[in-house]
Amino acid sequence: METAPYKHALVLGLGVSGAAAAELLLGEGARVTVVDRSAGVEVRERGAALERAGAQVLTGIAELPAGQFDVCIVSPGIPVNRGWVPELERKGVPVISELDLGGSRCRCRCLAVTGTNGKSTLTGLCAEALSRAGLRTAAGGNYGVPLCRLARQSGELDWIVAEVSSFQLERTFGFHPLVGVLLNLQPDHLDRHGDMLTYMKTKARLFENMTAGDTAIIPAALSEEPAGIVKHAASAAGRRGVGPDWLTFGTSPDSDIRLEGSRIHLGCRGGDAEIDLAGSYFDNSVLGLAAAAGAGAVMACRADPRVLEEAVRNFKPLPHRMTKVLDAGGICFVDDSKATNLSALGAALRMADRPVRLIAGGLLKEADLKRFQEILVKKVCALYVIGKAAAEMDAAWGEAVPCRRCGTLERAVREAWREARDGEMILLSPGCASFDQFRDFEDRGNQFIRIARSINEET
Repeated sequence: METAPYKHALVLGLGVSGAAAAELLLGEGARVTVVDRSAGVEVRERGAALERAGAQVLTGIAELPAGQFDVCIVSPGIPVNRGWVPELERKGVPVISELDLGGSRCRCRCLAVTGTNGKSTLTGLCAEALSRAGLRTAAGGNYGVPLCRLARQSGELDWIVAEVSSFQLERTFGFHPLVGVLLNLQPDHLDRHGDMLTYMKTKARLFENMTAGDTAIIPAALSEEPAGIVKHAASAAGRRGVGPDWLTFGTSPDSDIRLEGSRIHLGCRGGDAEIDLAGSYFDNSVLGLAAAAGAGAVMACRADPRVLEEAVRNFKPLPHRMTKVLDAGGICFVDDSKATNLSALGAALRMADRPVRLIAGGLLKEADLKRFQEILVKKVCALYVIGKAAAEMDAAWGEAVPCRRCGTLERAVREAWREARDGEMILLSPGCASFDQFRDFEDRGNQFIRIARSINEET
């Protein structure tokens, strides 16, 4: 991929990542044109700041501007198979992701994390562990600080830990992490990717540019298929050669990094270290596997993997991810608004350590609700459904668990509270996108917190 400064760049989308890409390009002396179909307040504010820095900003437009562009940077939220992106490609303009641009400008090593669920948590854990190992580390990417912004400070860092989404990987061609982690794969974003095979291949693009001396870390249960897809893709593109070292993590005895109960065993590369998770946020079957992947990543970064135990003990959960809000009358309120797909909902239920009154619903991204019925029966004493998915969830799960069609989040929380008993959990884990009733999952989680605190003040 081209790493020299561009002459005239087009940036599609004026979100956080688009603004970061424009700032980086302006700092290199490029002419920059930024376009966005929206003309909302946040877009206008970002646009005004970029105009002051020298960019041309066009908002609220439906057509691409005229001009000769030698590159286009596409924001993750913009579909790449219709609209502006195919139009630019027909004109011969290379279209790359903000991740690709930022990666090409990084002057330090990169550990990249992708997966369907839990990648933000693992990104934060790895960054904390590497920092505790004495390495100058920053975290960002898909969550937090965009890679283009981190790249500008990368000369002062040893490692960047980057969370990477499938939307970013769609238009990523040269990104080359020295350590790459695929945490898990479950159905998600199939409305955009089309089918599970395409989604899997998109995630596997993380490894395509990795070479000898690099390390790719994948679940033991997927050790054949993702590796096979990556190697086939590399061969088809004429990039075969010596690939990375492959490490697996899981609960099976043949895993390179094995989770057994509350302990992680690192038996690979001649090591025999153990990491104790007992009593920590990661002491469960879901996050324990994330910690196991993290141990492998820290080891691949040439740091003592035992620093991960310190990081685990001091880890502060990210907002809206199985975050305890408060206890009221022996009833625990837990915010897991980031669970925007059904697999994340299932993971939340497996992590729950008490009977659950589950609040779920919103915009469904999947159709196969029945496969979660077993975990619902085991963990959920009542279900309170909201948003557009309420009727569909009731139809799929209503015969298995008591179901209340509440419509709004406020009604769901208050009804769950009225029916809850001492020792139970009121859990917001929607399993759906939030945009039918909220700005985003953060807004949904914050509303849940507000309602829970209001209930607590009333009692």
